[in-house]
Amino acid sequence: MSMPVDQSRRALLLGRPGSGGVLRPPWAEREPHFLDRCTQCGDCLSACETGTLIKGGGGYPEVDFSRGECTFCTACVQACDAGAFSDPEQDAPWSYVATISQACLGMTGIYCRSCGESCEVGAIRFSFNQYRVPEPTVEVDACTGCGACVEGCPAQAVKVGP
Repeated sequence: MSMPVDQSRRALLLGRPGSGGVLRPPWAEREPHFLDRCTQCGDCLSACETGTLIKGGGGYPEVDFSRGECTFCTACVQACDAGAFSDPEQDAPWSYVATISQACLGMTGIYCRSCGESCEVGAIRFSFNQYRVPEPTVEVDACTGCGACVEGCPAQAVKVGP
């Protein structure tokens, strides 16, 4: 049986103390519970239909939205024999939402709507003005945090996180 990896110590040794930038799979957001139960077996990685789950620091699964979006299919939860995930029928997958940085092409005066076109739930809206190109905003209440908007952004201005 492997010992759990101390993530705070790992972050310190890698020069990232207090880094909270790791995105866990859906229904694994309760970090202490998930890390205590996860055996780092990789079953959830293999089960991920879109390939967005990768082996991260310490062997624990992480979400990489540059590889695609999360469809919330629950395959990762079903593949886990260790019970590391919470119940998808009772809990929300996570509280992650998209944010758009100032590097966005629309905010620099270049016409682009790739993030909005990839958002199935319509959480990314564009403000129109006759004197400038449309600029995106994220409606936090509508955003599922699926990450569909991340991969298609040519400026890498879209991030998903807590």
